[in-house]
Amino acid sequence: MSKIPLSVPDPERLAAANDAVREDLPRFAPAAVEWETESIADVTAAGRAAVDDLPALDSLQRGAEIAITAGSRGIHDFPPMISGVIEALQDSGYEPFVFPSMGSHGGATADGQQAVLADLGMTPDSLGCPVRSSMATVEVGQDEERTVYVDAHAANADAILIANRVKPHTDFTDTIESGLCKMAVIGMGKHNGAEMMHNAGLRGDMGKEIRERATILFDELPIVGGIALVENAHDRATHVEGIPTERILERESELLERAYQELPMLPVEDLDLLIVDEMGKEVSGTGLDTNVIGRTYFEGEREPDRPKYTRIYVRSLTPPSHGNGLGIGLADMVHSDLVGDLDLGDTYVNIATSGETKRAKIPLIVPDDESALLLAPSITGTPDPGELRIARIPNTMEPGRLFVSEPVADELEDHESVTVGELRELELDDGTLPSDPYGT
Repeated sequence: MSKIPLSVPDPERLAAANDAVREDLPRFAPAAVEWETESIADVTAAGRAAVDDLPALDSLQRGAEIAITAGSRGIHDFPPMISGVIEALQDSGYEPFVFPSMGSHGGATADGQQAVLADLGMTPDSLGCPVRSSMATVEVGQDEERTVYVDAHAANADAILIANRVKPHTDFTDTIESGLCKMAVIGMGKHNGAEMMHNAGLRGDMGKEIRERATILFDELPIVGGIALVENAHDRATHVEGIPTERILERESELLERAYQELPMLPVEDLDLLIVDEMGKEVSGTGLDTNVIGRTYFEGEREPDRPKYTRIYVRSLTPPSHGNGLGIGLADMVHSDLVGDLDLGDTYVNIATSGETKRAKIPLIVPDDESALLLAPSITGTPDPGELRIARIPNTMEPGRLFVSEPVADELEDHESVTVGELRELELDDGTLPSDPYGT
């Protein structure tokens, strides 16, 4: 089960019925948010220094094998940070190796997960250490209801080091969201652990479930600590820290508060149409960051009140997603090219693991960008096309680079942290939007 045969509306038929809409579309302008941020100048050095914060390493003998987690997210500074961690461990006489820690991603296969790491720039050559990929797990312990699993390579190592970015989660809110604890429970749990965890989350409190299972892992495994990274609004590391195992639960909660403060969002909360150039697994676990688009679509979680984007149109799926289109159901319209790139096998494995089917529903398919724009007045309840409030962004990791319609541009002119460029008529090349309109 892989590619989907498509039969989409003829763009000429759509265009013929919407000549008046095309003529009345608003002008557009590039816009950019100027966030005040601080970035770490040498992330590799920060990774090396973070190792010094883990006193449990001192109890290991020279030559000890240390398993290090690596997830499927496109975290810009994670590869250099983890390279610094590896260098520091090797300098101390240890034998580190990296193992994919991404639940069921990569099609829930060992080769697929190793390919995901390679796409993210993490290979044995680039890291300077082995990458050991397997879907095999072992039972570590059990809470009142379920068994807790962990990657077999990690379980057989002399020590485990959990490394991850701390950030708001896309499924739930809690004192612990996406970070070291989630990496331990879901990432290291591979397909078995991820499926059990997400199913438990659908029936109750996912944050509580993660905290309880993380505690079991911390008690039963030789976890020497965690390396936490917090990103700023430009997706660059602003903080890297080593955390001893016994402090992870408390400290991760504090770092999450900082991550919320750093979270980049669009500078406009009300839109008729949000256009997203690309979605993908390295962008967000849900393809589109639910915090940015204002949609969760997860059983048991209340939909956020803000931001309010009436319709969302997504144009493509990133190559590192390998056809995994989880999150496509968060959109209202998608380009036919995106659907053509879907691998339903990978997507459905991920959906079966996460348990939320709404996020896999295929929305309205359009043959080109122009068709999406011509449909916008009807499906947003905006009779006058010139009044359409539209914003386009590259992806939900870069919501500060925008291309906005005139009503939005006029509003952003008064925003002290936003620079707005010159308004111009919208240019379409055979129904396709310009490839990079974001420069101001």
